Amino acid sequence: MIKGSCLCGSVTYEADCDNGPIIHCHCQTCRKAHSAAFSTVMPIAHDAFRWASGEDVLNRFESSPGKNRYFCTNCGSQLIAERLAAKMVLLRIGCVDTEITDRPDAHIWRSDGAPWYDPDHEIRQLAEGYVRA
Repeated sequence: MIKGSCLCGSVTYEADCDNGPIIHCHCQTCRKAHSAAFSTVMPIAHDAFRWASGEDVLNRFESSPGKNRYFCTNCGSQLIAERLAAKMVLLRIGCVDTEITDRPDAHIWRSDGAPWYDPDHEIRQLAEGYVRA
């Protein structure tokens, strides 16, 4: 069972399935939707997913034909994307509450990636906030 929630806790979900592959998507749509270099997702079967609470504060945006992105209207957390034709839900890993120990399987849409981000370039890692070098 995979469980997840938004930042404010108003919306929760459950997925009765094993973990899917973890994928970093670098397409422009994901970058814009998440205000980040990429979005980390886990595709699962549509039938395994259900909203547990907070459906009344959910909204959705069709970012491309047949793809809906669901977000909490209170805090703005984007929880999932849904592709009805593919019968697939893309869990946004940042909102998964269940401990996930699997490692990412792939970076996709690198052809559309942000030019300022290179997944192969090593930079320093800090335990907490930014400290200027």
